[in-house]
Amino acid sequence: MDKILEAILMSSYPDHMKQGLVRRVIEASKQSMDSEQCWLMLELSTKLFLVGDTKFKRSVGKEVLEAYGHYHREAFEEFFNARFLLSLLQEGYGPLGKRSVYVLDYIHLGLPFVSDGPSANDIFSLLRTEVLRKVCERPGLKQCVRISKLLTQYPQCIPMGKRQALFCQQLVRCIGQFRPASGREEAIVDFLDQVIKVSALLQKIWKTQVSSILPSLKELFTIISSTDEQDPPSIALASVVQYVPLELMDGILRNLTNDDSITDVQMMMAIGRMIEWVSWPLGKNIDKWIIALLKGLAAVKKFSILIEITLSKIERVFSKLLYPILREGELSILRYMLLSFQHSHEAFHLLLPHIPRVVAALHKENSNSAASCLEQLAELIHCMFFRFSGFPDLYEPVVEAIKTLPIPNEDRIKYLLGQNAWTSQKNELASFYPRLASKSETGKIGLINLGNTCYMNSIIQALFMASDFRRSVLSLAENSSQPLMAKLQWLFAFLEHSQRPAISPESFFSASWPPWFTRGAQQDCSEYLKYLLDRLHEEERTGRRICQKLKESTLISQAEQQQPANKTLIEKMFGGRIKTKIRCLKCLKVSSREEAFTDLSLAFPPADNHVPIASSSTSLLPVETLGPGIQETPSPPRAEQDATGAKPDEDSVLALREQIRGPTASRSVPDLINYFLSPEMLTAENRYHCDNCASLQDAEKLAELTEGPHYLILTLLRFSFDLRAMRRRKILDNVSVPLVLKLPVLASSEEPSGGANPPRSTSARKAFASVVYDLCSVVVHSGVSSESGHYYCYARECEDAAAESNPKDASRSGAPEKPPDVAIQWYLFNDTRVSFSSFESVSNVTSFLPKDTAYLLFYRQRASQSRDVGRGATGESGRVNGDLHSPDKSLMEAISKDNILYLQEQEKEARSRSAYISALPKSPLWWKDFDGDDDDSSSGGCGHDPGGGGSSSFHGLVF
Repeated sequence: MDKILEAILMSSYPDHMKQGLVRRVIEASKQSMDSEQCWLMLELSTKLFLVGDTKFKRSVGKEVLEAYGHYHREAFEEFFNARFLLSLLQEGYGPLGKRSVYVLDYIHLGLPFVSDGPSANDIFSLLRTEVLRKVCERPGLKQCVRISKLLTQYPQCIPMGKRQALFCQQLVRCIGQFRPASGREEAIVDFLDQVIKVSALLQKIWKTQVSSILPSLKELFTIISSTDEQDPPSIALASVVQYVPLELMDGILRNLTNDDSITDVQMMMAIGRMIEWVSWPLGKNIDKWIIALLKGLAAVKKFSILIEITLSKIERVFSKLLYPILREGELSILRYMLLSFQHSHEAFHLLLPHIPRVVAALHKENSNSAASCLEQLAELIHCMFFRFSGFPDLYEPVVEAIKTLPIPNEDRIKYLLGQNAWTSQKNELASFYPRLASKSETGKIGLINLGNTCYMNSIIQALFMASDFRRSVLSLAENSSQPLMAKLQWLFAFLEHSQRPAISPESFFSASWPPWFTRGAQQDCSEYLKYLLDRLHEEERTGRRICQKLKESTLISQAEQQQPANKTLIEKMFGGRIKTKIRCLKCLKVSSREEAFTDLSLAFPPADNHVPIASSSTSLLPVETLGPGIQETPSPPRAEQDATGAKPDEDSVLALREQIRGPTASRSVPDLINYFLSPEMLTAENRYHCDNCASLQDAEKLAELTEGPHYLILTLLRFSFDLRAMRRRKILDNVSVPLVLKLPVLASSEEPSGGANPPRSTSARKAFASVVYDLCSVVVHSGVSSESGHYYCYARECEDAAAESNPKDASRSGAPEKPPDVAIQWYLFNDTRVSFSSFESVSNVTSFLPKDTAYLLFYRQRASQSRDVGRGATGESGRVNGDLHSPDKSLMEAISKDNILYLQEQEKEARSRSAYISALPKSPLWWKDFDGDDDDSSSGGCGHDPGGGGSSSFHGLVF
């Protein structure tokens, strides 16, 4: 019969005729045969199946084997014995160099006919050993599929005991080497199908033997944590993780994160590769494992790993939101990465250039999946705005992109940030931020946030950018009687000459910190500024008294001793004078008091739009503005002083009141100053005790500026106490900030009208002078209460020459006078980050970030009206000129040494980070080909440096 079958196959008949003849041969197998004939037929069919050169021959061999196994079971069992199978498995079948790859298929084909026979146990025992040996030889994907099919159908062949765990480990090793045949879609689909069959075997084993899971996962981690980039592990390993029961996750990851033998580089490699696994179409639960592992690392305070992984992978994760099949897992990881990365803005800012494009693409997709993704993405973005305020220039395009999406309430934002933070102890992350960076391209230097000290940093930068004050401080001689001023001088010197991107103000903070402030808590920057200026003023006065005492103990002339003391530096720079008058409306007697001020606190007009006006109120020169400012609606006409300088009539006063109580959207700084200077009626419970009448009487209270400061500081009183909610709230009204401000200053009739600062008009009793001020700094508060939020500062170098040359028309405000050059460079100081900005950004910040509102304003008096403040040390030009205000030698030596130290630190850390980052895994090339796209293209407390410094590394410094 074997000769007949062989002749049929070697004939030239077409296959369909051969198939008919073969059917007859198979039908003949139903008849009884001797064992020799059966053996010959089994040998021929084995040869056909294993080494047949056509698919037809292999098919014939399979049919004959099955027929003889079914009808001649005894002969088949004798032929299909353990020794024969061992020879096939170890030596193969066929000529050398062309061994058959179908041995496992052949064994799988014959097992049904011997599984119940007397030789079954021997065969199964043999196969348990041989499949382990096979997987240890690292067979390819197709051979592993054959092993998986065999063991899935015949679990008796699965190795047992310790060998079972070893088998699982070696099978994981094999999966780690799988590669698709090509990048074509058909090949990828086939690859996925085959990998699933192999990984399903692991699932089957793990279900019956849970103890083999942990050794398998240890082997998997060893593979994916390898730093060998020559042969990176296959993404097919993702299919292994999806079958691990989630209830085992916590225990497994706890062991992993507490294993001290695992290096940071190995852990980064593993997590980086797992993040790429989220792209695996059938890799379920991968995002859950990644997030749980990241949380586990946070629990053991391995923050350096979390930082490196987030910064290196977050853009990749974000780009995959464009693919619906990957969206759910990628969004989960993105959500955790952003909400947990709270010590720095770096991770969020990496996404800013990509957000508008992704949002537009999701809108265009117009699916339920895209809509859900957009809502969650908008929630994340608003959380980041809340946590990292102070970047209006960067955030504007993003705000525009998401303006139609829902905005979460503040409680929801705080909940999300609180639930996902790596640690509740902010100081634990202090050493990890900021990261290595070069000095800002602006040439300016930032200040490190010491823990909610943005209020101090903003004030320091505003004072430093007040050029006349800065020059005066830097030119002061060393004086042991003024320790706080000496520390300020050191701080200013480092801000001017250091090579660091940012410096630590810790020494100055310790010296200038108000004792009633709570360390680590957000504070009111206006309160801090008042305290600082008062301390500096009193310190200088005390120093002068000490010097005077020393002079009195020496032989000096009596005349010299009686010379009046000069003003302190704070008085020269920020001191003005204001006169308060109260007139009794019964006896008309007026009492007055004049006092000094360093800032004006401007309240907002009451919401009821009612401002009491006395018919006989003293006239004021209405505040005027020059230059552009925020003008959301056209301003109403202003009351103008008449030609004689006499007070306006009552209609003019009423017009002024109408301007003050106008819509909140049209309020401006001049409106608030007018309200501050307008008469106040003291009636009812607020009546005035008149000494002349010796009783409480209705009265009129009026404030008049009698001397304008060189630097005018305006505080917008945005924080008030809400009696209904029983808590402080913030007034979020948008206020127009003019670039140039005219301030009415009262001049006595005895004063000459000529000179450098002539009054605008004169009268028999009094006259007002319009003193012109240029805006030089704006401190912005981002948030909804004084106890939280973030401060940052806009500032520019406001110099006389710049203000007097090439002025431009104030086309936006319609003012008849020409303002200083609007294009003078503005800077944005946000803790360690310093960037270029513009007056347009200053003007529009509240329009697209409603919680970011101007709070403190610094104006500088025009030189033509100034009292030449501080020119003695800086020269007539008022500009920084050579060594005219250079710090003393010891201070410059300290700065020079620190610059050298910084360069050494920078070089050392650059080498360290280069080695650290080079270990991170690259994205798999096969997926890049498959998806055809790679992405090339109130506020939360400010914490430790939310403003950031880009990516720099600063160490403790120096003062």
